[in-house]
Amino acid sequence: MQTVEIKQTNTKAIIGLTLGILSILIPFLGLVLAVIGIVLYGMSKREIVQNNENGSGLAVAGLICSIVGIVIQLFMILGLVSFYAVTVGA
Repeated sequence: MQTVEIKQTNTKAIIGLTLGILSILIPFLGLVLAVIGIVLYGMSKREIVQNNENGSGLAVAGLICSIVGIVIQLFMILGLVSFYAVTVGA
């Protein structure tokens, strides 16, 4: 009879992915969530290698979503600043 080793999925990778997705969906607060998601990516990748856990793909997906969230948030802030600059300047 063979024993099957079940690897645990890294919790920080799951939380990082969740925050990355929320950073895309929530205006303004999403910028903070994205930065936290990127920090959690680094922590989770280190833990995944050290503890031989699952979740590497989740961590990378969280990183990508966080980067996309930052870009979207920066474009939104840039759009608001340019809107107010045109409106007040007119």
